[in-house]
Amino acid sequence: METVGTERKFHFSPEAYFPRKLFAAITEVRVDRPEVILAEALRRRRRPRLTLDGRLVILATDHPGRRVTELGADPLGMGDRHGYLARALRVLTAPGCDGIMGTTDFMEDLLIVNALVRESSGDSLVDDKVLIGCMNRGGHAGVEGEIDDRFTSFTARQLKRMNFDGGKMMYRLDPADARSINAISDCAQAITELYREDLYAFVEPMSVQKKMTGGYETVKTVETLVRDAGAAAALGESSSRTFLKLSYVPEFERVAQATTLPILMLGGPAREDPTSILNDFSAGMKAGANVRGVMVGRNVSFASNEDPRGLAAAVGAIIHEKSDLDPSRRRMAAERGQQMDLFRAWR
Repeated sequence: METVGTERKFHFSPEAYFPRKLFAAITEVRVDRPEVILAEALRRRRRPRLTLDGRLVILATDHPGRRVTELGADPLGMGDRHGYLARALRVLTAPGCDGIMGTTDFMEDLLIVNALVRESSGDSLVDDKVLIGCMNRGGHAGVEGEIDDRFTSFTARQLKRMNFDGGKMMYRLDPADARSINAISDCAQAITELYREDLYAFVEPMSVQKKMTGGYETVKTVETLVRDAGAAAALGESSSRTFLKLSYVPEFERVAQATTLPILMLGGPAREDPTSILNDFSAGMKAGANVRGVMVGRNVSFASNEDPRGLAAAVGAIIHEKSDLDPSRRRMAAERGQQMDLFRAWR
């Protein structure tokens, strides 16, 4: 086992983990057997409750659905679906990961892979996992008016039909742009529709400001997040099945005190040091009793020089076991490189 604090670079190979033969079979199913998607969703064994211990670790995979593919200096770092799916599967099957959130195409890819794997080995990758559908991605990045983030993906009705657990949505609030109100109103309606279907809503309020070069940058101050939390918690005809998704910031305890709704922390833009996110999540989990986990994406699945499984396991240890940083890093080292032969039947 590695000594705590010793960093070892790990090159994760999507090709070595997720066979191209299995990836190609996804399209074959889409062409010849599209009915497999709904059938697999309906046969999935769901948890008796959303959380098993009151906490959640959810992988977010919805960035490409908004034309966001850049990763650091690589403008297409998240644009390769084979690599994207391989990394997501690596995280989903890690100890401590509760589930996954994505757009219609991605979640259907996942269900197809599950059907193919189950047919060959009998093992399901999604039984007892939390499945959440992304609902609005219409505010395509870089397009004028993107702040009016239309609901263009899952509907509450389809999420219910597919035996999912809930839906995720977000809105960007620019006080200088009246179009912000459109997405807020749409989110309120979606929360109501999910509530009426007995599904959970995961809501991400995000205050932003327009950049001189175009696009938006997130405003992450305690004052802004406190106000965002209070406003988002009030949306919809009931908040009884609503989780808030909020950025971690120093003094996060003040943000947690703004609401009684459960909070999931997000990872934000990709970081050079993948383990820095462990520091944030560890501090955030101590900020209040209603901080209940994370919904994190590229900072885990595309971690630089690290195995997505190892980093996901470290996050899981912090959230579910209340581990400190050193034990979580030991967990990361222990899981690094494990089960790379998960899809051996397809090699």
